[in-house]
Amino acid sequence: MREEQDYQDYLLLRCIYDAFKGKIGYRGLYMALEELLITPMNHKKILRLMRKFNFFSKVRRANPYKHIAKATQVHRTVPNHLNRAFDQEEPGTVYLTDITYLPYRNGQTAYLSCIKDVATREIVAYELSTSLKMRLVYRTLDKLEDALDGNIHPQAMIHSDQGVHYTHPGYQERVKKIGLLQSMSRRGNCLDNAPMESFFGHFKDEVDYKEACNVRELMEMIDEYMEHYNTTRKQWDLKKMTPAQYRSHLIAA
Repeated sequence: MREEQDYQDYLLLRCIYDAFKGKIGYRGLYMALEELLITPMNHKKILRLMRKFNFFSKVRRANPYKHIAKATQVHRTVPNHLNRAFDQEEPGTVYLTDITYLPYRNGQTAYLSCIKDVATREIVAYELSTSLKMRLVYRTLDKLEDALDGNIHPQAMIHSDQGVHYTHPGYQERVKKIGLLQSMSRRGNCLDNAPMESFFGHFKDEVDYKEACNVRELMEMIDEYMEHYNTTRKQWDLKKMTPAQYRSHLIAA
């Protein structure tokens, strides 16, 4: 799918762009790809992605001092504190998060951001958007915070991949403010966030999201599935319980 490929290509370009502290244009990005022995994108595609995701060379700007200040707010990765310790027995200690692409009718695309409790497998927060702007993950965090209602485990952790949303300083500040330790997968290693990937796989197998005519209809499908997944869909690995039932089981144990 073009949208998903665009996003992956953007992440690659963004890594190079950040390494040069923004002082590189589309021609420089093209040459950097060649030097890294990566199959190059053509100039037109690089320029299209730069426009689409709104990142441009900082060279020859009117006031360079403003950009020096902005350069201190670079995207940063954090260690993989979770290290695939998915076998958790206490709800609310480890959360996984990710974004998936949902193409639907008439060439439209939406983006679903979810947070999953790794102990219970419940989806505790989710947000749908037609945009990949930062508010998608901010709203997902807001919903998690509302769901927790101040009952945050002192060692609670949220784990993600190294996507641009999760390395963003604004996101990292919000995670810290909520009281969560942030953890990230190793670069390009989807197994480090396997349970989240697994959920999206089940979702796409079980929901006819591609048949949605508009984003409202898609949202209704998602709401219905989340309710089913959390409260009526029993899982073998959860002792044949639903995630909600298993949470009650763990709390009572």
